[in-house]
Amino acid sequence: MIDRRSVFVPVAGHEIHVSQWGDPDAPALVMWHGLARTGRDFDWAASFFADRYRVICPDTIGRGLSSWSPDPDRDYTIPVYCDIALGLLDALAVDRCRWVGTSMGGLIGMTLAASDAGRGRIDRLVLNDIGPALNAKAVNRIKDYVSIVPEFDSVSQFEGFLRQVYAPFGALDDGQWRHLAETGLRRRDNGKISSHYDPAVMRVFCEQFDGSEAWEIWDCLTCPTLVIRGAQSDLLLAATAEEMTRRGPKAQLVTIQDCGHAPALHNPMQWNVLDAFIG
Repeated sequence: MIDRRSVFVPVAGHEIHVSQWGDPDAPALVMWHGLARTGRDFDWAASFFADRYRVICPDTIGRGLSSWSPDPDRDYTIPVYCDIALGLLDALAVDRCRWVGTSMGGLIGMTLAASDAGRGRIDRLVLNDIGPALNAKAVNRIKDYVSIVPEFDSVSQFEGFLRQVYAPFGALDDGQWRHLAETGLRRRDNGKISSHYDPAVMRVFCEQFDGSEAWEIWDCLTCPTLVIRGAQSDLLLAATAEEMTRRGPKAQLVTIQDCGHAPALHNPMQWNVLDAFIG
């Protein structure tokens, strides 16, 4: 496995933790994680691509090893995440990149690629089980589990919780589940194990995110776009994914069997889907 480099980048008053892989002079591939996850979710995929790309996997503010916001109601929102993403690209001297975004990371990439400030920065865009219209029932399901930040006595108990909540990711092996646990926890002052993120991230998400449709953003996209959908996804419905192939950038669509929201991008078959598009 090619070595991972861990860096901390100051952006707009925040400290953003980034895992980087590969030659710093190679073409940039940004991989941005989902709502309640971290950039370490892409360790396997990043290692696969690191012989051809400079792979950049940030932790969004309030997650992982990135700083927490003193003003969560303002900062834990898609517009601010987009501003931070642009600032991060500037700080890392990345003029253009390929972008792979899982769930929230896809919304950030889609919004950036359609914006005046970000248009032209993303050469190819991959949206992993996300789109401009989301199933409201699934949004409420996600709000139900992220709004509670349980505590556990041991890492093994925490891993068991992740196996249940993230079963839709697909068939991960024991080592991959342990990796998600080890890179997705923090130990609280009382010694208990809890999820890595600032609880205010999920409070703001539950209060502010209404899942409004964003077809006007989708229709502004011009870069080549790939949509990956988990066959059992309850968030990105099949009809929405098909509509994404007919309007806006007229995306390519690949459906991944035996998983829901969202494919973990953790095995060679899924890496090859990405490789065939971003290459």
